[in-house]
Amino acid sequence: MTNNIKDLVIISGMSGAGKTVAVQSFEDMGYFCIDNMPPSLLEKFGELLKHSEKIDKVALVIDIRSREFYDQAISVFADFEDIESMRTRVLFLDATDTELVARYKETRRAHPLAMGGRLIDGIDKERALLMPIREKAELVIDTTQLSPRQLREKIFKEFEEKSDNIFHIIVMSFGFKYGLPIDADDVMDVRFLPNPYYLPQLRSQTGLQTEVADYVFQQKATQQFYQQYLQMLQSIIPGYQQEGKTSLTIAIGCTGGQHRSVAIAQRLGEDLQKTGYPVNISHRDINRHKETVNRS
Repeated sequence: MTNNIKDLVIISGMSGAGKTVAVQSFEDMGYFCIDNMPPSLLEKFGELLKHSEKIDKVALVIDIRSREFYDQAISVFADFEDIESMRTRVLFLDATDTELVARYKETRRAHPLAMGGRLIDGIDKERALLMPIREKAELVIDTTQLSPRQLREKIFKEFEEKSDNIFHIIVMSFGFKYGLPIDADDVMDVRFLPNPYYLPQLRSQTGLQTEVADYVFQQKATQQFYQQYLQMLQSIIPGYQQEGKTSLTIAIGCTGGQHRSVAIAQRLGEDLQKTGYPVNISHRDINRHKETVNRS
């Protein structure tokens, strides 16, 4: 937010209407998220937020897990709204009774207000309890016909700051002999390329050094592969964005993670940056050869 105005979004709604998807969406938008804060701490939290210089976007989930809160719901909202430096909005998620019953039966969960009785009775009680919050909502989203991805897209559309670029790419190099990176979305094996390790003058260097990078990219096999791989990534990255991913981790691997993978990953990250994507480049195993030398 600009001009030191803090953004507080209160997320509420019917159980089973999508609050878990909602809070995850706000986390991905950079919000500081709190799920089911004890009612007794809300007033103190408001004071802390008002004076905090580090937190400017907060999403707070309030639902029937704190039933005692609803007697004071309206006054708490009014207190937040009275803070001049804070923009307070309420997002309420709803769905038809038929859809909520179907979702509960699918997950085999018990409704927190059913008290061992009929599921629909618990839903009715919840609607009555939540009515004061629903009436305060700036935005009510009916999730009856929405998939989790569609709900996520709708929340992003309504709440994402236009200046924020949520999607980003991580390009990393690694050595296969040290194991695959478990968080990689796309893994490329470049061990088919000529290995600088077998040249004595390049063995102790890394793919970040000009001599090694030049050797790797002067190979005809590298030139053919790299252009095709870059074009493929440029064609599929928009698809990852459309599917709602906020990050894409591309891992380039060679034997030791010192030469070929480093040179390829570094060039790839720089080229993707030129196309407008925020890119973080890292080299997981680039210094492993030093550890081996020091142990021997």
